[in-house]
Amino acid sequence: MYIKRTFPLKGMLRWTRRNIYLFVILATIPVFLFEIVGLKWLHVPWLPLGVLGTAISFLVSFKNNASYDRLWEARKIWGGIVNSSRSWTIMVKDFINNDHAENKLSKGELFKVHQELVHRHVAWLTALRYQLRKDKPWEMHLKKDKSNIEFRKQLFVHEDEIPIEGFIKNYISDEEYNELFAKGNQASQILGIQSRRLRELKEAGYIDDFRHMEMENMLVEFYTLQGKSERIKNFPYPRQYATMNFYFVWLFIILLPYGIMQGFESIGDHIVEELSHHQSRTDWGHRIQEFIADNFVWFSIPFSVILSWVFNTMEAIGENSENPFEGGPNDVPITNMSRGIEIDIRQLIDDTDIPQPYEWKNDIVL
Repeated sequence: MYIKRTFPLKGMLRWTRRNIYLFVILATIPVFLFEIVGLKWLHVPWLPLGVLGTAISFLVSFKNNASYDRLWEARKIWGGIVNSSRSWTIMVKDFINNDHAENKLSKGELFKVHQELVHRHVAWLTALRYQLRKDKPWEMHLKKDKSNIEFRKQLFVHEDEIPIEGFIKNYISDEEYNELFAKGNQASQILGIQSRRLRELKEAGYIDDFRHMEMENMLVEFYTLQGKSERIKNFPYPRQYATMNFYFVWLFIILLPYGIMQGFESIGDHIVEELSHHQSRTDWGHRIQEFIADNFVWFSIPFSVILSWVFNTMEAIGENSENPFEGGPNDVPITNMSRGIEIDIRQLIDDTDIPQPYEWKNDIVL
């Protein structure tokens, strides 16, 4: 998640510079053939090209809206995880007590039970974010595209750099650790262990039936939020739309120079005609204007590059925003949110050795 108000133009140009170089080549070749080689027939009428550009702009807008919907839904899901985590911690702190227990626990022993359940919840957050950061085939452009690889080197994605075992082992017992990693979905297994532990506490009298049911409902809510996250992670933006959108944008970019060359040449011819009516045709100013007018078709190159850059950049923004858990600069910052939740809920039970918030560089929070 980028946290400044606007992206710097320098950064945007650096990110897209390879495509800009290609746009310059694609725009120069037709003008060279048209003006130098003399292939004056080498142009496309602007009307059908304009219709194509309008249609593609609608497609790009549709994709960007769909990508934002996926991003915003992911953010709402994790907002629910934040709120439910706080509710869970309050339940742990207030519902688990000696009121109905035959074997009373000391204050320190009761704190250990609270700490165990809260730490296991942090383990669930850790397991979930690691699962959501796993690579999917349709997400690999962040790690294969040269511009994205270059940009990603500025980031530190914890889930890519630090194995899950190094994080999660601090929050669960060795027995639970071995149980978790013998199964596939660690996050689901942790919630199963939480439910089993609640049943043990109920049978020992530390939770009454009603409160046990409420806490089980909270675990069901965590399963629901996990499932919603997995739905976004495991089901991509439909590839047929993404693929055809990509092809259509590049088709427009390739045809664009052929559609605007003749228009620029006509402007140049009009300027030449206007200059011919002036009597003074020997001064340097007039000669420079005449030279520019004779070669005005070359000005189609920068205009073509700018238009191509706009269309391609908008398509790339949608492409880089459609997978909100991928670990990119525009994604939901689940690593930072998990650490924030951990600090919050551990403070609620007066825990010790609470970690510090992550420090992020380059104005990007992950």
